[in-house]
Amino acid sequence: MREPVGSLDPDSSMNDPDEDFRLVALAQKGDMKSYDALVTRHRGKIFAMIRNMIHQEADAWDLSQEVFIKAWHALPRFEAKAKFSTWLYRIAHNAVYDWVRKRKIESAGELNDEIFERERIDSGSLTTPSGGESPDDTLVHGELREKIQIALNKLSAEHREVVILKDVQGLSYKEIAEAMSSTMGTVMSRLFYARQKLQALLKDEYESR
Repeated sequence: MREPVGSLDPDSSMNDPDEDFRLVALAQKGDMKSYDALVTRHRGKIFAMIRNMIHQEADAWDLSQEVFIKAWHALPRFEAKAKFSTWLYRIAHNAVYDWVRKRKIESAGELNDEIFERERIDSGSLTTPSGGESPDDTLVHGELREKIQIALNKLSAEHREVVILKDVQGLSYKEIAEAMSSTMGTVMSRLFYARQKLQALLKDEYESR
């Protein structure tokens, strides 16, 4: 966990839940190398989720470290009833909301604009491989990501999180419900209204430019 978080390994085996369970079983017996392997497999997505939620690079890095420390201490209680990744997302979800409460933010769904402008986020940087785009393509895609990020910033914390978990991280409704300690019906309802809100915000953003 000492190295900076980089791009996700494109190897599909990194998302193999059976391999996660194997590594968890070894880590539960005290094998730190197996736990280090789990951290390597999941730290990119956990960091990306947290950074997209709080929009602060340094704090997101600290929180992602905290998530894996908490996960290590709680590992003996992990019973493999859910995917290890879903369990991690739930720990990350709680860590983010604890962070918000500790800083006494008036509205958890609103982002400090000054911080956002200073810590602009490329929401695809940790979830998509880099390509050989032309300068024009890079500019267009960069502007699109900026518009999407501005729109995401205007959603409530719950709506922003469900969009990130579903549309960025690719979790299923069931996994999101488990991560957010919610029901699938609530998740689907939040996602429906969040997407509607995003469409309206993006339309407004395009028309304003």
